[in-house]
Amino acid sequence: MNAPSPRALRALEALNFFMADIAAGVGPFLGVFLLAHGWRSGWIGTVMTVGGLAGVFATAPGGALIDATSRKRLFIALSGLCTIAASATVLISQNVFLVSTSQIATALAGAVIVPSVTAVTLGVVGQDGFNRQMGRNQAYNHAGNVAGAALSGYLGWKFGLDAVFYLAGVFALLSIACAYAIPETAINHRVARGLAEEQEDGVSGFGTLLKNRPLVVLAAALVFFHFGNAAMLPLYGLAVVAAKKGNPAAFTAETVVIAQTVMIAASLALMRVRSRRGLWVALLISFASLPVRGLIAAFFIGPWGVYPVQALDGIGAGLQSVAIPALVAKVLHGTGRVNVGIGAVMTMQGAGAALSPAFGGWLAQAEGYPVAFLALGGVSAVSLALWVGFGGVVRETAPVRARAANPASAEIRAKPRRAG
Repeated sequence: MNAPSPRALRALEALNFFMADIAAGVGPFLGVFLLAHGWRSGWIGTVMTVGGLAGVFATAPGGALIDATSRKRLFIALSGLCTIAASATVLISQNVFLVSTSQIATALAGAVIVPSVTAVTLGVVGQDGFNRQMGRNQAYNHAGNVAGAALSGYLGWKFGLDAVFYLAGVFALLSIACAYAIPETAINHRVARGLAEEQEDGVSGFGTLLKNRPLVVLAAALVFFHFGNAAMLPLYGLAVVAAKKGNPAAFTAETVVIAQTVMIAASLALMRVRSRRGLWVALLISFASLPVRGLIAAFFIGPWGVYPVQALDGIGAGLQSVAIPALVAKVLHGTGRVNVGIGAVMTMQGAGAALSPAFGGWLAQAEGYPVAFLALGGVSAVSLALWVGFGGVVRETAPVRARAANPASAEIRAKPRRAG
């Protein structure tokens, strides 16, 4: 594969900087915005769960769609437009139905944007440069989150929380511009779906995913991790604001900035990891961080507690943002189903994340925030147990062999590689 275009790499990194609000929405800012409009934690968690469930059903088809299409930049643009529509909807009305609709639009955008950008990255730099470039992508993405959160905090403090949603729209427009700044000719769409350059177009089907044991273990662990993780940041912001221990916009921005700053360092630390064993260790650390985070959140609700709580969030999410796509790309290399695999893993991840806000929100409303944090941390401990218990499956270094569908090319296989 030819060396990637410098223009394509710059545009790709800029896209990752501005796409934060597309991938995750306005997140914790939505919670404090609705709290300021008289909502209680149970209903806030419920509308977030509605959006999460929409994402669960959209992620695997979204990944399959990105594998099948050569118009990946168009789908990045459509994701940006969904984010703009969602932000406008919340500003127009805080009606339960309309807010739920906005969360569905945000979830659909998030379901497509991650496999789209992953595919474009793989198509631009190839398998050999993928881990390194994903590390850079995520560093830029987290830096964009820091900048967006800092601006949101300042604008929310200065002009009110409505300004946060306007800023999300601006970032979405800039993401669209960056996507189209990547030259179409710089994207190898065969490589982008995980096919070897010499391999025929026939690819394995969805059965590849179910038969891939490391992928099944990863997906199962992520269900429990995100069940415990998704509600923790918005609930912690609500807990501190409800206790009148912080300005809603400024404190929420602080929680995001702390986490995303740590994520930058975590992402860069994983840039050169290539072996499954190294990726397994990185994910082990991420899974171990969440139960500890739940304990700290339960007993330190206040302005100072945000530092350890969000630093641990940064470690967990920062490591996963690089390790998950790198592991999926490694175990599915040569199948032509890399983006379906990422979509399938995101589906399981989204299933846990979708249930988390409603569970945490209603539990906090009924029993208090400390109980909710302890329960979320306890659920996430299952992911750690699964990852340790089935670690041997994931750490296997046997190469994935890619067989072409065309009988004339039956001899084509991925060359065995030592873990590097």
